[in-house]
Amino acid sequence: MELVLELDRNLLIFLNSLGSEKFDNLWLILTNKFTHIPLYLLLLFLLFRSLRYSYQKQKLYKVYSIYMLSIVFLIFISDQLSNLFKNSIQRLRPCHDDQIQNIIRVVKEDCGGLYSFFSAHASNSFVIATIFILFMNRKKEYFLLFLWAAVVAYSRVYLGVHYPSDIIIGSLIGISISYFFYIAIFNRLVGKLFK
Repeated sequence: MELVLELDRNLLIFLNSLGSEKFDNLWLILTNKFTHIPLYLLLLFLLFRSLRYSYQKQKLYKVYSIYMLSIVFLIFISDQLSNLFKNSIQRLRPCHDDQIQNIIRVVKEDCGGLYSFFSAHASNSFVIATIFILFMNRKKEYFLLFLWAAVVAYSRVYLGVHYPSDIIIGSLIGISISYFFYIAIFNRLVGKLFK
């Protein structure tokens, strides 16, 4: 296990060292959750538009409400699961770790909570990307959502607040949460209520 942690630290140092002050503000913008509100609104609009062709008007708003509540629920689950892991595992963020904090570039003044494993930014962004891809069932056209989620996840390494393993595991957990929910719960729920 120590070898894996050492590789993780070395990969963080390498990736983080690729950063440059002239790009720091860009990565701070990309990691800010409020930056993505226009994207979320666009996705909700596209979801509504795609549902419009599948449901009669009287059912459309009820179905859309279930979709929106599902998205909020998944983000809540992802975020709380990340907090549970962070408080259980208690792996220090790189920016709080005395062994590494002077080696890496810490771009954010406030580097966040004490613990890092796993990244809620990565998990939440992949929850959102995955569930929208599944909801709209247009996988080829929405691969850009995975690219967006990967950029958000990578921003955490760039800023020096997460290890690469934090974002990899967070990303996989986010994808898994959405996929499991969609397959095991959502399809059955909507099928029973509105078909």
